[in-house]
Amino acid sequence: MEQALIEKVKAGDEHAFRVLVETYRNLVFHSVYAVLRNEKDAEDATQEVFLKVYLSLSQYEKQGFKTWLTRIAVNHAIDMRRKAYRKREEATEDFQFDTNVRIEESVAEKVVNKEMKQLVHQHIHELPENYRDVIYGFYIEDKTYEQLAEEQKVKRATIATKLHRARLWMKKHWKERDFL
Repeated sequence: MEQALIEKVKAGDEHAFRVLVETYRNLVFHSVYAVLRNEKDAEDATQEVFLKVYLSLSQYEKQGFKTWLTRIAVNHAIDMRRKAYRKREEATEDFQFDTNVRIEESVAEKVVNKEMKQLVHQHIHELPENYRDVIYGFYIEDKTYEQLAEEQKVKRATIATKLHRARLWMKKHWKERDFL
């Protein structure tokens, strides 16, 4: 019966092909689902497999139809997984490119920050002495409030107050153009 059905399909009988699809749909679906592990992808793959079978049925030579059909189904599913994997890799590469752009931007920011620190460093000698140490420690040496408080043997709140007052002094006495 199977061979007669195949011969009718080869002869162009569309009804015979529909019967063939109905007969082997579950076999193909389960074969591709085992590889893809996704119901929607397996449904799409099943349709694509039957299209491939229809187009290549003329090459079938009575070697065991179920085996031949299953091999086409599994190979197609493997191809689909490879394509999906490549797409994920390309998306990852695009993401890495974006990350590299961000890294370049952060490098530019670091250069600007470094230049700004140099300008501040040049102007620090203008600060009143009681502000100079906290500004230098916080902005130039990147120390925390706690580190500065420990070094100066004062409370953290004292460092915060000194920094606040030093910033007010700088706003009042320094012009933005001094740092451009």
